[in-house]
Amino acid sequence: MSDVALDRPSYLPKAVSDKGPTLVTGLGLLIGFIAIWYLVDLRQATLFAIGGGLGAALYHGSFGFTGGWRRMVVEKRGRGMRAQMLMIGVAAIAMMPLLAAGNLGGQTLVGMTGPVGVSVILGSLMFGFGMQLGGGCGSGTLFTVGGGSARMLVTLAFFIIGALIGTAHLPFWLLQPNVGIIDLRLEFGLPAAIGLTVIALALVAIVTAVIERRAHGNLETEPEPKRPGWSWLLYGPWPLVGAGLVLALLNIATLLTAGHPWTITYGFGLWGAKIADAVGIPVASWEFWTWPAQAQALNSSVLLDTTSVMDFGIVLGAGLAAALAGKFAPKAKLPIGSLLAAIVGGLLMGYGARLSFGCNIGALFSGIASGSLHGWLWFACAFVGSLGGIWARPLFGLDGFAKK
Repeated sequence: MSDVALDRPSYLPKAVSDKGPTLVTGLGLLIGFIAIWYLVDLRQATLFAIGGGLGAALYHGSFGFTGGWRRMVVEKRGRGMRAQMLMIGVAAIAMMPLLAAGNLGGQTLVGMTGPVGVSVILGSLMFGFGMQLGGGCGSGTLFTVGGGSARMLVTLAFFIIGALIGTAHLPFWLLQPNVGIIDLRLEFGLPAAIGLTVIALALVAIVTAVIERRAHGNLETEPEPKRPGWSWLLYGPWPLVGAGLVLALLNIATLLTAGHPWTITYGFGLWGAKIADAVGIPVASWEFWTWPAQAQALNSSVLLDTTSVMDFGIVLGAGLAAALAGKFAPKAKLPIGSLLAAIVGGLLMGYGARLSFGCNIGALFSGIASGSLHGWLWFACAFVGSLGGIWARPLFGLDGFAKK
C-alpha cells in the first residue's frame, strides 16, 4: 500500500476509483446495523457498530501486534510495542473497577480469564509462531482482509480451520496440568492489581525504550499528519498512540455493552463449526459443542454471537477506512512460499488461540486488562513463539531477521 500522493490536495481521498469501495463498505455498515437491530436487538447492532469503529482504528493506525513485535526484534524499534502497552494500561485502569463491581445498570460484567497451565503455554507459543508466518494476529488478520488483502483471506480461511480443529481437541488439553484461574484482583485486591498491572506494562515499555536508544541513540517519534487540519481523522493515517487509545476506549465500550471485553477468535471456531455441520461433519457430537453455551451458539443464528457480529463490523470498518484513505487495493498475485506461510500460519493461530483461550486481543489485551495472569503468560510465550516465526519467515521467501 502506497502513501497518499503529495501532489494531490491532501484533504481529498486519493483516487476517484475508491468511491465504489467507500459506497459499498459504508452501505454495508449501515445496512448491517439496521438488519441486526431488526433481526436481533439494538444491543447487538451497537456491538456491530463498535466493531466498525475498531476496524477503522486498526486500519488507520496500522495497529497490529505482529508488525510491532517484528520491528522490535529486527529493527530494535519499539514504538509499536509501547503503544500496545499504553492501550492495555488505559483499558485496565477503567475495566478492573468495573469488573470488581460485577454489574452496571443491570448489565452483568465478567472479565476474560483463563487457567494458567500447559494449554496456554503451548497454544500461545503456536500462535506467536503462526502470526509471523500468517502476516497478522487475530485483529490484524481481520483489518487487513477488510483492506483488500487476498493473502490474508487465505490466512483467515485456515485460521478458521485451525480454530475448528482446536475445538475438537480442547477437552483433552483442559485435562493437562494447570493451576486454575489466577485473578490479580482477587489475589491482591483491586488497587494493587491495577498498580501491578500498570507497573508491569510500564516496565515492558521502558525495556523497549532502552533497547531502542542503545541501538539508534534516539526514540522513533510519531510521524506528522499527512493531511491538513483534522481531515486525517477521516482519511488517516493515525498515530499509533492515538489508535491505541481509541481501541482501549472501544474495548471498554464493548465490556459495558456485551458484558465482557473484546474477543475475536471464538467467532472463527463457530464459523468453522457451522460450515462443517452444513457439509455433514458431525461437529454437534464433539464434546466442546455439547457444552450448553457452545451447543446454543451452534444451533442459533451467527448474528446472535457477539464476537461474530463484532468481527463482521471490524472487516467492514477497515474496508471503509481503506477506501477513504485511497488504499483499498485487492491483490490476487500470491507467490507459492507466501501462500504456504499463510496456510501454516493460519492453522497454527487458529489451533493455538483455541488452546490458549484467545489471541492477542482476547487473551493478551482483554486478559491482562481483566487482571488475569494467563494474559501475561500468553504474552511471554507468544513473544517467544514470535521469535521462532521471524526466524522461519525466510524459509517461505518472507523477510525475517535480515532486513531488506
